Amino acid sequence: MKKILTTVLAASFATMSGIALAADFKPAVIYDMGGKFDESFNEGVYNGIKRFTDETGVEVMEFEVTNEAQRQQAMERMVQRGATVVLGVGFAQADAINAVAEANPDVNFSIIDVNWLDQPNLRQYAFKEQEGSYLVGIAAAMASETGTVGFVGGMDIPLIRAFACGYQQGAKSANADVKVLENMTGTTPAAWNDPAKGAELTQSQIDRGADVVYQAAGGTGVGVIQAAADAGKLAIGVDSNQNHMAPGNVLTSMLKRVDVAAYETMKDAMSGEFDTGVRNLGIAEDGVGWALDEHNADLITDDMKAAIDAAAVKIRSGEIVVHDYRSDSSCPAG
Repeated sequence: MKKILTTVLAASFATMSGIALAADFKPAVIYDMGGKFDESFNEGVYNGIKRFTDETGVEVMEFEVTNEAQRQQAMERMVQRGATVVLGVGFAQADAINAVAEANPDVNFSIIDVNWLDQPNLRQYAFKEQEGSYLVGIAAAMASETGTVGFVGGMDIPLIRAFACGYQQGAKSANADVKVLENMTGTTPAAWNDPAKGAELTQSQIDRGADVVYQAAGGTGVGVIQAAADAGKLAIGVDSNQNHMAPGNVLTSMLKRVDVAAYETMKDAMSGEFDTGVRNLGIAEDGVGWALDEHNADLITDDMKAAIDAAAVKIRSGEIVVHDYRSDSSCPAG
């Protein structure tokens, strides 16, 4: 009887300790410019946060940045409210999270699209966007009837150049003669949220012969997809699966699994298994890929799927190494 009572008490104590730990756990996320429902990068993070909340019942404190000055202020406010882990979304939050993490060594921090900081309480997620872009580049070149495809980027930074370069490499692996048009929306954060400009750039590329246009432009990409659809051409989505935005006119979407990064951050912090350092996710880590569903199934031929799948296998094994623009600020396919 004494042994049974001891076991019951131990189990009860463990349960109470778990409840107390959960009660002490206060997660927070800071979305970047464009808002959590941008149907792209931020929304991918939101999907990971929602999955975490749906599974655990734990609400995550949220803030949506609308101007640059708010980033650090929002993080500091979350810490003041008792946050035990803070997730920053996007490279533009790097300086802010570095400063706040240094000032609050007892709080865990995580950031997406950053790999150069050095704080002992910070986890960083980087992605091999060039690999996923290579795959959709193959799709674009094989789907094109004109031999000209396009790319519209958001803010002109090395990260977006890496998307463009991977896309060019993939397209030219499928058709060495394909012409790739490229435009960036701007040089400030406003470039992420300008659908009208995205539509204008897309129409310009269509006027020059492009019949497939890949966008890596955040909220601006909504304009790219709409303009392509209005012209009866094909668009390629990014980050989240955007095939549903214009069924029949979105060839595919390059998936960047920021939802996984968000979910992992919260789950690991809650379970006490939060480790720091850099996690670099590509095809081999299932961090990037491409979308095939009921909205684009009729657009992807068997030959296209076979070519994309074969390239993914070779990238995973290392037989194909997709050049990363960020490594030397150049693109061999450009």
